[in-house]
Amino acid sequence: MTARPDRLYALDGLRLLCALAVAAYHLGLAWSLDGVRPTVHHLPAGSGPVLIYGFLGVEVFFMISGFVICMSGWGQSLRGFAASRAGRLFPAFWACVLITATVMVLFPLTTGVPLPSGLTGADIAVNLTMLAEPLNVPYVDTVYWTLWYELRFYAIFAVLVLAGPTRNRVLVFGAGWLVASLLVPPDVPLAELVMPQFAPYFVAGMTLYLIRRCGPGVPLWALLAATWLVSTVRVTERVRFANPGFPVPVWPGLLIMTLAFGALLAIALGATDRWSWRWLAVAGAVSYPFYLLHPRIGFTMIRYAYERTGLPAPVLVVTAILVLLAVAWLVHRVVERPATPALRRLVATGSLRRPAPSPADRPFARTRGCRS
Repeated sequence: MTARPDRLYALDGLRLLCALAVAAYHLGLAWSLDGVRPTVHHLPAGSGPVLIYGFLGVEVFFMISGFVICMSGWGQSLRGFAASRAGRLFPAFWACVLITATVMVLFPLTTGVPLPSGLTGADIAVNLTMLAEPLNVPYVDTVYWTLWYELRFYAIFAVLVLAGPTRNRVLVFGAGWLVASLLVPPDVPLAELVMPQFAPYFVAGMTLYLIRRCGPGVPLWALLAATWLVSTVRVTERVRFANPGFPVPVWPGLLIMTLAFGALLAIALGATDRWSWRWLAVAGAVSYPFYLLHPRIGFTMIRYAYERTGLPAPVLVVTAILVLLAVAWLVHRVVERPATPALRRLVATGSLRRPAPSPADRPFARTRGCRS
């Protein structure tokens, strides 16, 4: 078996790029700088048709998730898999929910925001579970809806973890899920599990990891091509659903999605294995808390600063993003670093005591061995 790098730095960089794209879309188009018009009206001409495609960062996030979850779940026990996912998601999420809720209380906004401003303590407590959507509770912040998709994907993949992932099992599972996403209507209860809109991205990520682990082959190329074809349909639907007040052509969205497939394929084939720039690890570390923090806090910063200083909108947007990156780094250092391993131990063993270190505990340490 050939050892692979302990960490895929290119994935870290791609994560942050996606988070920045989503932030640019939200801060530029989804929120109102003056309480009436979106921020894009205060940005240089032509900004809107560029920023609008930032929402596709979510689709790429889901592809990365498919890749990483398949990698981290390979050879894991069900409890170990649950521990890994809990440690990855919850510490930063809890911190970001509480930080955002505090900002809502101290700096309330009642106009120009796509969320309610009067959440109760009970609403915030439910948000901490990541189950706000199925419990019909308003989100503390807009981006939390994506975590409900992540949780459902983890539940689906747990079936493979329980059975023991192999190349053929993951291949058949992914193909079946992709077909189901085409056959299940979006308005039936089963769609809550199948997730027709986003299934192709999770399956694409899983397929790309199989290519990395097992090497390319005709069945994997065929499934990857199928996920790309279905993704073009889903991207077209998403772009046509957008209604920002100006024309939004489909082709840039298709190009972005194709480039994302190409980038992840390059990573899967080992083209970026020699990348070892430490700043990419930092980029990956801050991307998740930055993504969670950016909408409401970012726009609150921009709105309050605009009303009190009159500084140009581009300056305010860039400054807000830089400040949020710094806060995200603090969340990672102060919260995630100590809490993530502790929560993993608690879920995996029922104890907070630190066990002897194992090479398998490293986040991206995997050999290339492939079971059919």
